[in-house]
Amino acid sequence: MASDAGAAAGQDRFTAETERFRRELLAHCYRMSGSAHDAEDLVQETYLRAWRSYSGFEGRASVRSWLYRIATNVCLRALEPRPIRVLPSGLAGPYDGPDRPPDAAAPGEVSWLEPLPDARTAPPAGDPAAVVVGRESLRLALIAGLQHLPARQRAILILREVLAFSTAETAEILGTTAAAVKSGLQRARARLDELDPAPEELLEPTDRRARALLDAYIAAFERSDARLLEQVLRADATLEATPFRDWQAGRAACIHVLDAYVLGAPGDWRMTATTANGQPAAAVYRRDADGTLRADGVVVLAPTPTGVSRVVKFHDSSLVAMSGLPDVLAH
Repeated sequence: MASDAGAAAGQDRFTAETERFRRELLAHCYRMSGSAHDAEDLVQETYLRAWRSYSGFEGRASVRSWLYRIATNVCLRALEPRPIRVLPSGLAGPYDGPDRPPDAAAPGEVSWLEPLPDARTAPPAGDPAAVVVGRESLRLALIAGLQHLPARQRAILILREVLAFSTAETAEILGTTAAAVKSGLQRARARLDELDPAPEELLEPTDRRARALLDAYIAAFERSDARLLEQVLRADATLEATPFRDWQAGRAACIHVLDAYVLGAPGDWRMTATTANGQPAAAVYRRDADGTLRADGVVVLAPTPTGVSRVVKFHDSSLVAMSGLPDVLAH
C-alpha cells in the first residue's frame, strides 16, 4: 500500500510540474513535424519518456528546458526517416496548362503539410502580446518554410528564435556545442530568407477586416457566388489544396477553378468560422448524396488589408474533429 501511495504521489507531482507545458510542447512538435496528428503523437511520446526518467531528474535543470530537450530529441529521431511535409506550392510552380480538374496525388505519394487548430495550443488566458507572437510563429507560410530546413537546423532556429532559449541552453538541449548552434542558426536564417525573402504582414484573426474577409469567403461558398470571391481575393491571390498537386496563381485563375470544379450549387457547402495557424479559418462541410452535411476538411486564409492573398484547403475530415467541431451538421 505504501509503495502504491508513493507512486501515486510521484505521478501527482509529475503532472503538477509538467502538464502546464503541454500546449506549448504541442506547438513545438508541430513546428518540427508540420503535422497536427504527428505532433499529438510526439507529445505523448515526450511525456511517456519524461515520466520514465522523472525519478532521476531531481531538478537538475528547469522542468521546461528538460521537457524541451526530451521533445526535441523525440522529434529529431522521428523525423530522420520521413520525407518532409509540403504544400502543393512546394512541389512546382502554379499550373498554367489546359483547362482540366486539378490533378490529385496518389494516396501516400506526397507527405502533405497539415494545419493546426488554434484551440489546441492557445492558452486559456495570457499576455495579449505573447498571444500575437505565438500566432506569428505558427503561420502557415513559416511552418511550410521550416520543413525545408534540415531537422537539426529547424530545431536550432525554433529553439533560439521562437522559444528564446539562449545559445548555451540550445546547445544543452541538442547535446552539441555553442559554435554548432551559432553556425546552424546562421544557415537556417539564410535558407528561410531564400524561401521567403519578404514575409507578408497578415491581419490578426481578431481584426474586424480579417473576420469580414472570412465571412465573405464563407458566404461565397454557401451561396455558390463566384462574383463575391472577386471582393475577397487579391489580384495576386493563390489557391492550393491538398491532396491536389495543381495550384493556381492570380485571382482570375483561382476563381475559374473554384467556379468550374468546386462551388457547385447553393447549399452544397456549409462552413463554420474558426482559426488555425494564427489565421482565420473555417471547418468545411459538404452535402452528400443523402443530403447530410459531412466534414470535408479545413480551409485557412491569409488576410491582408487589401484582401486575401492565399487560400489553402486541406481535404482531411479528421482536422474538423481536431478543431472541436462535429463530424456532421444538422440540416
